[in-house]
Amino acid sequence: MRAVSIVDDGADGRLAVITTEDPQPSAGEIVIDVAGAGVNRADVTQRRGGRNVPPGASPLPGLECAGTVSAVGASVAQWKVGDRVCAIMTGGGYAEKVVVPAGQVMAVPPSVSLVDAAALPEAMATAWSNLVGLGRLTAGDRLLVHGGASGVGTMAIQLAKMLGVEVFATVGDDRKAAICRDLGARAVFNYRSEDFVERVQDETSGAGVDVVLDVVGADYLQRNVEALAFGGRLVMIGLQSGSLGALDLREVVRKQVCVTGSLLRPRSVAEKTQIVGEIATHVMPWVRDGSVVPVVDSRFTFGSAGDAHALMESSAHIGKILLVPA
Repeated sequence: MRAVSIVDDGADGRLAVITTEDPQPSAGEIVIDVAGAGVNRADVTQRRGGRNVPPGASPLPGLECAGTVSAVGASVAQWKVGDRVCAIMTGGGYAEKVVVPAGQVMAVPPSVSLVDAAALPEAMATAWSNLVGLGRLTAGDRLLVHGGASGVGTMAIQLAKMLGVEVFATVGDDRKAAICRDLGARAVFNYRSEDFVERVQDETSGAGVDVVLDVVGADYLQRNVEALAFGGRLVMIGLQSGSLGALDLREVVRKQVCVTGSLLRPRSVAEKTQIVGEIATHVMPWVRDGSVVPVVDSRFTFGSAGDAHALMESSAHIGKILLVPA
């Protein structure tokens, strides 16, 4: 099969199309013929030499894909050859075929194309597990999403809206702001020209938000806590500005806030299976009826994977960037 591999790593890491052996399923696994694969910042970090690959994971980048089941391992009863599916994985998605634990797989509704379905798994799993799991987001809450026009951001806005949550978002330009409003955000703040803490306080009459979903990290740490309501939760899923930040703990104690965060990739198969099960039950019905949709910015062939990564690093995209094995 053909796959996209990291042939040089470090700051100037390079991607290239290679030929490698087809994967074979072990017990409890399936093989998916890939129609599309999602591009994520973790892939960029891996290409640039970051040590974010869990032990035993495929050295190939790619944390999500969609396609058709082509082989089924022993003890797999829920999937059969020919099923339309999407999945999360610890690596290997940038390939024509990928082997995945059966519990990390979801059915793709007929209303969604197999290529576009590759935009769903990682965004849904990240948004759901962090908002509903760690963030304890419930109907009537207020949510602030940083990077609202990103793949996870566009999904978080949609899921929160379906949960009956009032959503605010930060973006870098008017085009992204319009998309976030269309998806259900009540107010959107341009972080280049506005102070999101002041805007949150204005929009909530000084109450603040119950949950902040943050991809920025260090630079926003103190301000995120200031934007929170009493008993609020700050959930960090990215550290784009760095991992070392200053925080006045008096604000944490006074407001009784929770500061937490998570990564999806290193979680166990059991944890991922649980998350995927929750998504299949609670989120996929919204995908089937069109209430939640994959937001796709662009599609690149395997041979143009480097261009896809460049677009990801520029942050000029809206929604997901996909690779197709053409």
